[in-house]
Amino acid sequence: MRRIYFLVPNIQITHKIVKELQANGIEDRHIHILAKRDTPLEGLNEAGVSIKTDFIPAVERGVALGGATGLLAGLVGLRFAGFAIAGGPLLGIIIAGATIGSLMGGLAGMNSGNSRLKQFEEAIEQGELLMLVDVPRDRIETIRKLVTRHHTEAEFEGIEPILPPSY
Repeated sequence: MRRIYFLVPNIQITHKIVKELQANGIEDRHIHILAKRDTPLEGLNEAGVSIKTDFIPAVERGVALGGATGLLAGLVGLRFAGFAIAGGPLLGIIIAGATIGSLMGGLAGMNSGNSRLKQFEEAIEQGELLMLVDVPRDRIETIRKLVTRHHTEAEFEGIEPILPPSY
C-alpha cells in the first residue's frame, strides 16, 4: 500500500472526491482528511493520531534505543555478576529496556506533529484540506488521474509508503 497526498481547496470538493473514490472501490478507512482545527468535516474520516503525530516512528526509535540500553545494562551486569545473570535474565533486561523505550518514545511522539506533514501546515491553516488516500501500488496512477482529471483544483502532492515498507 502507498499513501497518496492531495491538497483540496474546500470541503465541497473534498466530498465529491471522496464519493468518486468510494465508487472506485476505495473504502472509507483508507481515506483520511486533515483540516484546520475546528473545521467541521461533515462526516468525512478525520486522520487519526498515528497520522497526525510522529507516534509510530518514535515508538520504533524507542524500541531500538531501549533494547540497546537494556543490552548494555545486561552486559554490565554480566561483567559484575558473572554467569549468574546469563541467558534468561539478560534477555529479560533487554525486553524490559525495549518496552520502556517504546513507551517513552510513543509518549514523546504523540506530543510532536508528523514531520512529513510540516510542509502542508501553511496550506491547512489557510483553509485547504489535506486528503491522504491509501491505495495498492498497482492503482496509484489510476487514482491519481481520477482525482486530478475530474478536479483540477485538487493538487497532487506526492506518494509515500505505508508501514511496513516491504509492501
